[in-house]
Amino acid sequence: MFWALFVLGHDCGHGSFSNDAKLNSVVGHILHSSILVPYHGWRISHRTHHQNHGHVENDESWHPLSEKIYRNLDKGTRTLRFTLPFPMLAYPFYLWSRSPGKKGSHFNPDSDLFLPNERKDIITSTVCWTAMAALLVGLSVTMGPLQVLKLYGIPYWGFVVWIDLVTYLHHHGHEDKLPWYRGKEWSYLRGGLTTLDRDYGWINNIHHDIGTHVIHHLFPLIPHYNLIEATEAAKPVFGKYYREPKKSGPLPFHLLGVLINSLKKDHYVSDEGEIVYYQTDPKMTAN
Repeated sequence: MFWALFVLGHDCGHGSFSNDAKLNSVVGHILHSSILVPYHGWRISHRTHHQNHGHVENDESWHPLSEKIYRNLDKGTRTLRFTLPFPMLAYPFYLWSRSPGKKGSHFNPDSDLFLPNERKDIITSTVCWTAMAALLVGLSVTMGPLQVLKLYGIPYWGFVVWIDLVTYLHHHGHEDKLPWYRGKEWSYLRGGLTTLDRDYGWINNIHHDIGTHVIHHLFPLIPHYNLIEATEAAKPVFGKYYREPKKSGPLPFHLLGVLINSLKKDHYVSDEGEIVYYQTDPKMTAN
């Protein structure tokens, strides 16, 4: 349920929920605040992700670490980044402090993520997030913390694991090494075509078919309920550049193996070069 709310708010952020920007903002705040996501802060960073998908330095979501940044990580940070289950618990920490090598917060209007004219939007979303957090504290007092943990806390952390899993696998883990770009080699089309579709079995409908990720990245104004149809229409155009996802059983257990394998191999990219690929740290593999 949390994920379904997130996807609807996600459509609001892209402007594909409604043609009315105010309605998108109101609905987006209601949906995302209810699951402790700062709507405008997330919306703007997600816009940055789409505008720079596949770019080593400028991408925002699960972008690769350069070798220099990777080598400068302390042992604890490396463990948190590449050792399960920690990467699958990253989302709330990302909202507060972003990824290694990047500064700022989705809650801070002075963050590098935002332009000066977006300040009021960030303050509004942070206030809404704070109101939801205060509501949960109040419910903990009246209902008891264990009841709130059972009814909200556990589903929330289930949502966190799922959003980290889904967003990671949409940009990692293909059997063929996928390129990341810099400089003149990067383009919007090239970056979008490095994203991946995934099949989640029975879960596809529950989480609004967001596994059709390639078409979403290239045409983010398509609402979630048209993604399958749009993907089928675009496949002949994509040709060899479209990577058909592996069919899932009723539940996507096969993706756990993909995740584990990727975290073992996809550690950093070269500091130089305009087309680069993930490299493996033998020490991490040994550990």
